[in-house]
Amino acid sequence: MRKLAVLLIIALLALTIAPLAGAQDLAPLRVQLQWVTQAQFAGYYAAQALGYYEEAGLDLEILPGGPDIGPQQVVSAGGAELGINWVPSHLAAAEGGSGNVIISQIFQRSGLRQVTWGDSGIESFEDMEGKIVGVWDFGNQFPVFASLVKAGIDPYNPDDVTIFIQPFDMNAFLNREIDTASAMTYNELAQVFEFVAEDGSFPVYTPEDVNIIDLNEFGTATLEDMVFANAEWLAQDGSEALATAFLAASYRGWAYCRDNVQECADFVLAEGPTLGTGHQVWMMNEVNKLVWPSENGIGITDPDLFQQTVDIAVTYEIISEAPADGIWRNDLAEAAHVMAMEMDPEVDLFGAEFEAAEVEITARGE
Repeated sequence: MRKLAVLLIIALLALTIAPLAGAQDLAPLRVQLQWVTQAQFAGYYAAQALGYYEEAGLDLEILPGGPDIGPQQVVSAGGAELGINWVPSHLAAAEGGSGNVIISQIFQRSGLRQVTWGDSGIESFEDMEGKIVGVWDFGNQFPVFASLVKAGIDPYNPDDVTIFIQPFDMNAFLNREIDTASAMTYNELAQVFEFVAEDGSFPVYTPEDVNIIDLNEFGTATLEDMVFANAEWLAQDGSEALATAFLAASYRGWAYCRDNVQECADFVLAEGPTLGTGHQVWMMNEVNKLVWPSENGIGITDPDLFQQTVDIAVTYEIISEAPADGIWRNDLAEAAHVMAMEMDPEVDLFGAEFEAAEVEITARGE
């Protein structure tokens, strides 16, 4: 009963924001992205372009990220109220005393894959024994390491496998310097298909030319894009209502992008990203597959998948021990569902009927 009462209070607080938006100044709020402006974050740009944040009473500033920007550190230092990040990074920062808490899990599944050439005979992690396996470092390697261990291969034993620290591109794979490569479905994977030969011929490679090994299916994926806030900020009067309003508007933005791929790519392009139009459309379509369908509703953290992420983080010493209770919460996401449906009774927060669009691959992603 107590939990239900708390949820009702939070929902009522959130619902009070929208009617006030036209009568007083909008409440300022900042969200720090984990990377540069791209369709990975399209739901937020869509919600901004469509006026959903204003409708929720917010004056939202979206802060692009980059290689030298750590969302956890920015939020801890008060440079933003909210941030977007992968869960393993959050766990490490929390153990270091960040004081941040996850309030919504946007990506319901991982976009990380291992890619091999179709003629290589490498169709599973078990087939990678004795091969050169490309991984990213900075903690991004551990889901792949967990997969190798599950397949009976020791990633730290060069007699079992050769680990290649891969740049954030596919050049080593395209040059066949490595046998497998790490790739996000919405970014590096597209680079393979967007490749143009020196003589200008295109396409050179199609999905039929590669094997794509899915960590979700192998049971070794970790959770990625989520929304977090600082616990001290959340404890301040009115902050939970602001966070709930942000989530509600964002959920509407993500739902819009599910059904309007090209338009949402255009919203991102309007913000001046460095990636081409074709690549952004591909990214938008692939990101939708990570968000939808959302079995429990968009933004709700699945306890089993969270525990799987924690187990991998502990095993590979991203953190020394499992975090205490309270590192994540679902009550604000649940309240945001109520608010989003109050704002738009027709909004679909589950996407059970979701089917990805057909997207054309373009040369160099242009």
